[in-house]
Amino acid sequence: MGLPRVAGFRASGIASGIKAEGADLALLLSDRPAAAAGVFTRSRLPGAPVLVSRRRLRSGHARGVVVNSGIANVGLGSAGLRRAEAMCELAARAVGCGGRELLVASTGVIGEPLPLAKLRRGIPAAAAALSRDGWPAAARAIMTTDSVPKLETSRYRVRGHPVRVLGIAKGSGMIEPDMATLLAFLVTDAAVSPAWLRRLWRETVEATFNRVTIDGETSTSDMALVLANGASGAPEVRGARSPGARGLREALLEVCTELARSLARDGEGATKLVTVEVSGARSRAEAERAARRVANSLLVKTALFGQDPNWGRILQTLGAAQVRLVLERVEVRLCGVPVFRGGGAAGPAARRRAGARLGRPEVEIAVHLGAGRARARLWTCDLSYDYIRINAEYTT
Repeated sequence: MGLPRVAGFRASGIASGIKAEGADLALLLSDRPAAAAGVFTRSRLPGAPVLVSRRRLRSGHARGVVVNSGIANVGLGSAGLRRAEAMCELAARAVGCGGRELLVASTGVIGEPLPLAKLRRGIPAAAAALSRDGWPAAARAIMTTDSVPKLETSRYRVRGHPVRVLGIAKGSGMIEPDMATLLAFLVTDAAVSPAWLRRLWRETVEATFNRVTIDGETSTSDMALVLANGASGAPEVRGARSPGARGLREALLEVCTELARSLARDGEGATKLVTVEVSGARSRAEAERAARRVANSLLVKTALFGQDPNWGRILQTLGAAQVRLVLERVEVRLCGVPVFRGGGAAGPAARRRAGARLGRPEVEIAVHLGAGRARARLWTCDLSYDYIRINAEYTT
């Protein structure tokens, strides 16, 4: 099986010296102007690249993205904005496009200035390395504490035209997107109007990347971008009834869902991917609040790491979530095993079965609140000793 490709797009990832070792500079480029949309962090301390890219996306079009890892370019005021703009200008000159046609993203340590001398050398090298097969290298170059690169693809057909969607993402800690530390970049050779792409992208991000939490922390640099260049030759998607609209929606959801699950699976120090499902809530908002409370509970996450089927930890955090529940109807399942139902424990045999299943690399917590019909789902991970080690040593 060959390397992933999307018609009309090239990518690269190189080592420019921003990080002490490894690749740290990526370039993603469309051969032609593309429709573009983005969703960004709602943090009141956004990074300079967020401010620059958000402003540039008002046009609804872009040619590509230049991304560095190792330094986040956050908390530096006007100097940070100048460096973010300089990254775009350097990349535009290197690839031969207009200065305002490129977007910019950065991730890494907060408060340190980007080394422009290294970027002046590195960006032309990244441009020279652009390739149809460069996506694995780009996925590696945007990593920080990630243990593995994250890349997913999907394809569908519209009136005989094959259409492809490809996405890369990074994120391992400081993750509870509120948009949308994660960066995600998707490209597709579908033709999509900017207005419809913007609407569809917001819906996709809400259903996928906004369903992830590692540690309850929202990054200053969260950014999820999508570019659609129409190189497939398929008819343009302008709305829900356009040819190919359903295929595009499903492909974006498929790629982003798998990337979101990969982010949770690769949480800093994680040993388990955890799915939290809450049903029987009085409203969607209460289902969401209950799910996030469970997914972010340090007591629940450490119990999962220790394979301890302690349903009491789950009930106590649900009680603190201030959501409506009817205890006699509440049911808690761990990996499919009911451990609490009908107002009481399911017994020691159920606990033993659940404890054994918690040793799996993927586990599920399912809670029914018995108060309504609303539901919510999130992905998270357990909390291990290594999470503390990684974050205690992050800048040293």
